[in-house]
Amino acid sequence: MNKTTLAMLKELTEAHGVSGFEEEIQSVIKKHLPSGTKIEYDRLGSIVCKKEGVKGGPRIMIPGHMDEIGFMVKFITDQGFIKFSQLGGWPDQVLLSQRVVIRGSKGDVPGLIGSKPPHFLTAEEQAKVVKKEDMFIDVGAKDKKEATEQMGIRVGDPIAPESPFGTLKNWQLLVAKAWDDRVGCALFIEVLKALQGRRHPNAVYGVGTVQEEVGTRGGQTCANVVEPDICLVAESGIAMDVPGIKPEESQGKLGGGPMIYVLDGGMIAHRRLREFVVGVAEKKKIPHQFGLLERGATDGRPVHLHARGVPSIFIGVPVRYIHCHAGIIDAGDFDHTVSLMVETVMRLDAKAVRSIGGE
Repeated sequence: MNKTTLAMLKELTEAHGVSGFEEEIQSVIKKHLPSGTKIEYDRLGSIVCKKEGVKGGPRIMIPGHMDEIGFMVKFITDQGFIKFSQLGGWPDQVLLSQRVVIRGSKGDVPGLIGSKPPHFLTAEEQAKVVKKEDMFIDVGAKDKKEATEQMGIRVGDPIAPESPFGTLKNWQLLVAKAWDDRVGCALFIEVLKALQGRRHPNAVYGVGTVQEEVGTRGGQTCANVVEPDICLVAESGIAMDVPGIKPEESQGKLGGGPMIYVLDGGMIAHRRLREFVVGVAEKKKIPHQFGLLERGATDGRPVHLHARGVPSIFIGVPVRYIHCHAGIIDAGDFDHTVSLMVETVMRLDAKAVRSIGGE
């Protein structure tokens, strides 16, 4: 991975954009697109980035959702503490003592997620995970008036995790928040860059969608914008190479290459498209692994049901600790996933697309 890509990943992941509030991410994407990219939008805030190859060729959609899981201000107590609602799927056990940023009307307000001190919990309470509804965010306000009038916090303000980009001792392992799915946004940007100056037999649409984590909403609206013939969902896969995972559950690991998902909670991978992608990986000797996700869906859920149907597949960069404040990816996995997508795009001409679609 080169320094430019590394800097882009840092910028994408450190930016804040919870579901419904993705404007900052849209701006970062625009900054890193190659020159000549045609841009349009849906009416919810998704960005559609087009790189045309052969005029009139098949339309290849590569969606990566811009939103990250986060929270929203629900209530401000008289003492100035913030009660919150979640945006996306947060496990209760990962929240306590985590830093967050409330994006208020007068600027960002840092805070810390807290709860009743453990010394004052009963033995029964100590044996249980603290529930989200019993947590609050401490912003250091002395009362409600200071929180609202001086800090500018209002009900409905978005709340994002705060976690800096970095590496482990092995610099190849990158640590950041929001890999789900800023890694997908970075993938389609890199694909568009790799196609610069190359003749490809299609039009490629890198799409930064909104509100995926709360119901794959941007994927649905953007399918109407793009009218795709093929969809390659650029996502975060789930790395299972951690303690506590049974052999039959272990489907992905860091350093194993892109994950080709045969199933997720919203879509069965299109059989002929799956075979096509696997064939490309084998021919180009790109390391790859298979995934199966019985719960959880991607933007492929609405896209593959669009109009008469869109052959779709979910290709993910393995991530450890998904839906937490920070996760880990392998830089080599990211590079291999870009290569797999580029090589696949280069082979998706009209004939191939007709064959995949069974026409």
